[in-house]
Amino acid sequence: MFEIIKTFLIGCAVGMGNVIPGVSGSTIAVVFGIYDKFINAITLNFKKLWANRKFVIPMVLGMILGVFAFSKIVSYLYTHFPTQTNYAFTGLIVGSIPLLISLVTKQKKGEKKSFWYIFSLVICVAIGIAIIYLFSILEGNVDKNTPEFTVLPELSVGLALRIFIAGLLGAVAMIIPGISGSLLMLIMGVYPIVIAAISVILQPSTFVHACLLLLPNGIGVLIGLLAGAKLIGFMLKKAPGQSYAVILGLLLGSAVFMFPGFAGFTSAGIIAGSIVSFVGGVALAYFGSKTGE
Repeated sequence: MFEIIKTFLIGCAVGMGNVIPGVSGSTIAVVFGIYDKFINAITLNFKKLWANRKFVIPMVLGMILGVFAFSKIVSYLYTHFPTQTNYAFTGLIVGSIPLLISLVTKQKKGEKKSFWYIFSLVICVAIGIAIIYLFSILEGNVDKNTPEFTVLPELSVGLALRIFIAGLLGAVAMIIPGISGSLLMLIMGVYPIVIAAISVILQPSTFVHACLLLLPNGIGVLIGLLAGAKLIGFMLKKAPGQSYAVILGLLLGSAVFMFPGFAGFTSAGIIAGSIVSFVGGVALAYFGSKTGE
C-alpha cells in the first residue's frame, strides 16, 4: 500500500511538472528514480500493462490530478497577472536554451565533428526556427499581454490539427529528461487553449466545448507517448545532435515570438514583478534541466 501511495504522489509531481512550461515531467521521474520504469510502462501490450497495474494505475491517476490541479493555478495567474506570467514563460524558454546547446554540441572525448555534420546541425536548427515562423503565421496577431486564457476559441479543422500536432510533439518531448512538453505546446500557441479547457471542463456550460478542444490534444498525446518512447530511443541513438538541434531551433525562434514586449508595463509594480518573473523563469528552467543531465 505504501508503494502505491508513493507512486500516486510521484505521479502528482510529474503531472504538475508537465503543466509548467520549461519543467520536464520526465526529469521529475528521473529525480524520483522511476524513469526507466515509467518508459517501460508506456506500451500497447495489455498483458504488460496489467502486470504493472500497481505502478501504472496510481501513476496515471496521480498525473491526472496533478495536471487538473495545477492547470487552475496557471489559469488564475494568467488571468490576474498576465504580463508577469508571460515574462515568466519567456524566462523559461530562455533558461532552457543552454541545455539544448550543450546537448547539440556534446561530443565524446577526442571526437572531431566533420564540416557536413556541423552543417546538418545548422540545417536542423533552421528547420526548428522555420516551424516557429510557420506557427506564428497560424497564430496571427495575438496580443501577448491578453492571451486566450479565459475564452475558449471556436473549434475548426485548422485549430484541431494544430492542437493535435502540439499534443503529439509535446508528449514526445515529455519523454526526454530536461525537455518540457508543455513548453513546446506554449511555443505552438496551444498551451493557453488546453489549460483554459482543462480548468473549465467540470462546468456544465462549457463541458462539451472543452471536451471537443481537448480531444485532439488527448489523441495526440496518446499517440506521442506510445510512438515517442520507441522513436526517441531510435533518433537519440542514431542522430542525437540533429534531434536536439531541431528542438534548439524551436526555442531560439520562440524566444523572439513569445517575448511579451513592454505594453503591459503600466506601473512600477508590474515592471518589478515582470523582472523577477523573468529571472525566476530562467533560473527554474536552467537549474531544473540540470537535474535531468
